[in-house]
Amino acid sequence: MTVDSPPTPPFRDPHLPFAKRIDDLLARLTLDEKISFLHQFTPAVERLGIAAWRTGQEALHGVAWMGPATVFPQAVGLGATWNPELVRRIGEAVSKEARAMRARDDRVGLNVWSPTVNLLRHPLWGRNEEGYAEDPKLTSAIATAYTRGLRGDHPVYWRTAPVLKHWLAHNNETDRATSSASVRPRVLHEYDLRAFRETVEAGAVAGVMPAYNLVNGRPNHVSPYLREQLRTWTDEELLVCSDAGAPSNLVDAEHYFDTHEEATAAALLAGVDSFTDHGTDSSPITARVRGALEQGLLTEADIDTAVRRQLSVRFRLGEFDPHYDPHAGTGEFDTPAHRALAREAAEQAIVLLKNDDGLLPLAPDTRIAVVGLLADECKLDWYSGSLIHRSTPLEGLYERFGAERVEFAEGVDRVRLRTAAGAFLSVPPAEAPDRARAAEGALDPALLSGRTDLPPLTTDATGTEFALADWGEGVLTLRAPDGRYLSVAEDGYLRASADQPGGWVVQETFRLEPHRGGHLLKHLGTGRHVRVAADGVKVADTGDVFEVVTVERGEEAVARAAAEADVVVVVAGNDPHINGRETEDRTTLLLPEHQRRLLDAARAANPRTVLVLVSAYPYAVDTVRLPAALWTAHGGQAAGTALARVLAGDVSPAGRLPQTWYASDADLPDLLDYDVIGSRQTYLYFDGTPLFPFGHGLSYASFGYAGPAARVEADSVLVSCTVTNTGDRTADEVVQLYGRAVEPSATRPRRELLDHRRITLTAGETAAVSFEVPLTALEFWDVRQGGWHLEGGPYELLLGASSADVRLRTTVHLDGPPPAPRRARERGLPGAGFDEQSGAAIVDRTKAAGDAVTPAHGGTAELVYRACDFGAGVSEVSAELAGEGTLELSLDGGPVLAVLTPDTPTAGPYSYTRVTAALVAEGVHDVRLALRGPLRLAHVGFSG
Repeated sequence: MTVDSPPTPPFRDPHLPFAKRIDDLLARLTLDEKISFLHQFTPAVERLGIAAWRTGQEALHGVAWMGPATVFPQAVGLGATWNPELVRRIGEAVSKEARAMRARDDRVGLNVWSPTVNLLRHPLWGRNEEGYAEDPKLTSAIATAYTRGLRGDHPVYWRTAPVLKHWLAHNNETDRATSSASVRPRVLHEYDLRAFRETVEAGAVAGVMPAYNLVNGRPNHVSPYLREQLRTWTDEELLVCSDAGAPSNLVDAEHYFDTHEEATAAALLAGVDSFTDHGTDSSPITARVRGALEQGLLTEADIDTAVRRQLSVRFRLGEFDPHYDPHAGTGEFDTPAHRALAREAAEQAIVLLKNDDGLLPLAPDTRIAVVGLLADECKLDWYSGSLIHRSTPLEGLYERFGAERVEFAEGVDRVRLRTAAGAFLSVPPAEAPDRARAAEGALDPALLSGRTDLPPLTTDATGTEFALADWGEGVLTLRAPDGRYLSVAEDGYLRASADQPGGWVVQETFRLEPHRGGHLLKHLGTGRHVRVAADGVKVADTGDVFEVVTVERGEEAVARAAAEADVVVVVAGNDPHINGRETEDRTTLLLPEHQRRLLDAARAANPRTVLVLVSAYPYAVDTVRLPAALWTAHGGQAAGTALARVLAGDVSPAGRLPQTWYASDADLPDLLDYDVIGSRQTYLYFDGTPLFPFGHGLSYASFGYAGPAARVEADSVLVSCTVTNTGDRTADEVVQLYGRAVEPSATRPRRELLDHRRITLTAGETAAVSFEVPLTALEFWDVRQGGWHLEGGPYELLLGASSADVRLRTTVHLDGPPPAPRRARERGLPGAGFDEQSGAAIVDRTKAAGDAVTPAHGGTAELVYRACDFGAGVSEVSAELAGEGTLELSLDGGPVLAVLTPDTPTAGPYSYTRVTAALVAEGVHDVRLALRGPLRLAHVGFSG
């Protein structure tokens, strides 16, 4: 007798469409099982043979947090390559390593939270290193390439499932969980949404992660744009994963909802499908969902919708079809190809900012002094993996020019710290830190700051000579002679125990505070002061006074080395864990004073000084007396080798700046001012003279441009030119195409990137370069009609080597009507639909949807609405107002014609009342509104 095996359930049938399989699986799950799927850490369903799963694996420029992996340049460095095909190959390598790592460690996830497509609007943003560019077109091109590499090219099964971060208008760490970005409709559609949209429409995105901040007064985790915009851009089921802790923030930090049940329901209904909250403990989230169900705030169908989206990703990743998944056996990890790719990326990311008199490249017999706080560093950031291979600028120059021709001076200050009793802080002898131990799964594998097995600092008669580096704003690190940084562990004792500064809360930074003729040494990680106790040196509420005994100033060592060299290479920049990182914005564009001292000492001793900036963001530096300067982001494992090859001329630099480098802090708007149009931000609108413009980057070769041609064909503009390498070496050129409306009816960008191409040309070679630009790229968001509009008239097309280095110009004429006047009589004026504003903030009309306008600080806001058509005439104006205050209306800058004031303050910010006043007007006029006091304006109507 034979026993028939149970039939294969449809969700296990690889021949059925995913949609039918998901329907079947959903029908088999109990309500409790479906609720459990809503948390980041989804438990197994053993009765159905379904494994546990989790959303989230960081992979910004390599697999992060899971131990050794290939480390590529930071994202802003990948943006500087202006090379989508290179970035696609990097994404492919990262996804292959994720698969290979998962095969031996199931903690490695395949739902990768990357890339970051927030635009680099403001260079003081602490997370500048994570984005690609200040321009939406370049950002979307690079992001699309990376997601395609992460996804893989199989038509059915994805290698990894990328989630874009951080939706939406997120460019500040200061108060990031409670601040609101005021984003007018034009900025929303033309700028912030655009990078997300073009990347999603390309078809390789699995979902998005909302940002911590609010937009127009509403938290991103309940954003109506998830439904109204994101999910209309693709037919794929997109998975929306919350940021860590953000669901709880809706109540705890933002106080947007009164209860967690209400907040969880609102987020789920808005489109959040996976809740990242309370770490691995899913019970708070699942309890909130059950509570929302009991209160009638959710239905089981709402939960099904979210679970379906999650299952869609899991099916696409091949989880349910292990025998059919073409990526299941991927084992490519730290291969020669990946190592070569890391070097290629680091080389292509280097930007030559300045090269007067051809100082670069350096001749093979050049005697080089390499100096600076970053000269012998290969820094990692918060989203890096562990280095398998390491290359510092010093090591790269040793390798390329020979150690005998390279002199090194780090430039740290050498100091001893003496107590009031006359003893000195001393580091007891200890074995070197065990780096291999750090690679066993710690979140930040390079850090050893949590060690308590090493002896704490003590005091003795001679003490230890520490290397003191000031990273700006008085933030110091202190390093023992064996290379270990002073750090504080959980027990409060001070030890020389860290391989590098880092961690979510950095425990390796200090500040010297003047006190009673000496200094208190404040530990910034704990906010406490250093004190000498009988059992060792520790941090306490009250600290000891220390005398800082300087053994040698860093500039003295730099000057000695510089004087003996043919050329000085000063390597300056930032430590990615200090003064500008996630949770911490910068306060200035200036290079830290300590590093300015080193640079001044170097060029005073030797005018043939090259500045190499290795940083996650732009600086305002004095380059007038510098013959040469380069910039690179922290370039990953091959950074030093790549830099040396560029300095030697083995590679001609061709990186281009992905954001404007401003000359001064005075050029910057407020960090929280998101109105790029009104405050003239980024190269699109900036009217000043930048230190270096968007798209800037020099070469060791020269290039000639000729033969511009442009024509309109169907729905596109076809643009072409020829580019010739007129130099004597093979080199890359980045051909950049910009456009601008010549006679716009509304404020438009001064010029806007339409496309670009990075090409390689041998000496004397000529290449034809052509672009096909869709007419939609020349549209703008017409607030008068609430939609996209292609305005007829002349458009200038600019071809060149940067946004400021234009080599060719040509003009095309496009057909299209001018924007029509606002139909004010029929439609009225939406409060947030203004053309110009001063002192206004956009806020939420209701918690679910809609915008209103209010004075930003409760004072006065001025709004202008251009070309409002009142037809044959109106006799009354009405306004939907909340709060208290006064609304004044005038026409064409004339006297106040109507004043509208609620009789009494409304019950709350979402309780609107309709207020009317007499107004006689006809024809077309500009309407000016003045809001005085804490008044919210939702809409203005006209009648009569």
